[in-house]
Amino acid sequence: MRLNEVDPAVYAAIQQEERRQQQHLELIASENWTSPAVREAVGSVMTDKYAEGYPGRRYYGGCENMDTVEELARERVKQLFGAEHANVQPHAGAPANLAVYLTVLKPGDTIMGLELSHGGHLTHGSPVSVSGQLYHAEHYQVDPQTEMLDMDQVRQRAHSVRPALIVAGGSAYPRIWDFPAFRSIADEVGALLMVDMAHFAGLVATGLHPNPVPYSDFVTSTTHKTLRGPRGGFILTGQGWAKAIDKTVFPGLQGGPLMHVIAGKAVAFQEAQKPEFREYQKRVVDNAARLAQGLISRGIRLVSGGTDNHLMLVDVKASGITGKEAQQRLAAVGITVNKNTIPFDQEKPTVASGVRLGTPQVTTRGLDATDMEHLAEIIAAVIQAPSGADLSGYASQVSEMAAAHPLPGLTPS
Repeated sequence: MRLNEVDPAVYAAIQQEERRQQQHLELIASENWTSPAVREAVGSVMTDKYAEGYPGRRYYGGCENMDTVEELARERVKQLFGAEHANVQPHAGAPANLAVYLTVLKPGDTIMGLELSHGGHLTHGSPVSVSGQLYHAEHYQVDPQTEMLDMDQVRQRAHSVRPALIVAGGSAYPRIWDFPAFRSIADEVGALLMVDMAHFAGLVATGLHPNPVPYSDFVTSTTHKTLRGPRGGFILTGQGWAKAIDKTVFPGLQGGPLMHVIAGKAVAFQEAQKPEFREYQKRVVDNAARLAQGLISRGIRLVSGGTDNHLMLVDVKASGITGKEAQQRLAAVGITVNKNTIPFDQEKPTVASGVRLGTPQVTTRGLDATDMEHLAEIIAAVIQAPSGADLSGYASQVSEMAAAHPLPGLTPS
C-alpha cells in the first residue's frame, strides 16, 4: 500500500510542504533543493540494511552493495576536495564536529572558534552545545568597524588563550576565510586546525572559495547546503588521523550508518564534479552579490557591507524592527528567511536584530540577476513598511515569481 493509503495524515503534511516550497521563495542560506536522483537514492532499499563498520570490515553479512556505495562516496568526495581520507558516515555536521573533538581533545581542553553572534556555529563552543560543555571554549570576534575578521586580532586572541584546537568556519559569516592565516596562527600556538565548511562546501568544490583542505588538520561539512546533497555530514583528514577518526565515528559515536543517505551523498558528490554544477555555484554567488547590492541601494544595512559568498546578514534593527518581526513579515508575503543575531547584538537570539538571507535554493529553481533585483525591492519594502501596512501586493508578486520558476522535478501546483 502507498503512503496516502497507509498514513493519510503524514501524506497530507508532505503534500502541504511540497506546495509550500513550490509557492514560497526559500532564502534560508542553509537550505537547498536536491536533484530527483539524490532523492531517489535516499528513498531506496538502502534504508533497510544494517552495515555497521566500514567497507570490507562490516559486522553484518550481505553488505557487498553497501560497500560499493560507501566506497564511491568516499572516493568521490576525496577527489572533489583533494583530501587523503574521508569518512562519510556522520549523520550531520554537528556529530562530524564532535567526532573531531573527541578524537583529539580531552574534556576541559580549550577550543577557539568564531563567536556565535558574530557568525559562528553552536558546535564551535557555544555553552548550549555539548562542545561548550565538554570543553573550555574561547572565541574570536569580527572587527567592530569592518564587521570582518581581522587576522591580527585572531592571532592575539589565540596567543592569549592558547587553544588546543582552533575552529574556522561559521554559519553566518558572509566573507572569504583566510585559511593560510589560520594555519599560521595554529602553528604559532601549537594548536590543531579544524575548518567547518558546511556552508560554503559547494563553493569550495567549484573553486569559488579557497579550499581549506591543504591547510587544515580536519575539515568537516554538511552535504545539504551549497553542496545540494541529502542531509548528512562528512569529515576529511590526512592519513595520520584516518584510523582515529574512523574509530571515533564508529563505534564511538554512531551505530549503523544511514546507507540510503550515503547513497544520496555519493550521487551528490558525482553531480558536484560536473561543469554545470560550477555554473550553478557561480550563479549562486552572482545572485547573492546582486541581491546584496539591491538591498544596500534601497537603504538596507548589511553586516560587513555586503557578501563574498552565498549569504548575507541584514541588520533590520537599523530599519526599526527586530529579526523576529522581519522573519514574520517576509513569511507573510511568501519569502522564507531566518532571524539571526548580528555582531554585538543587544537582542536575545530568539528575537535577534538581523535576518540571514541566502541564494542557493532560489538559484536552483532558476531565479537570475533580474529576479534578485525584484526580490531586493520587495524585501526592502517589507522591512521598511510601517507597522500594520498592507503587504498583500508584495505577496502577489512573490507568488508570480515562484510560479514562473517551478522547483525542478515537480509539477507546479
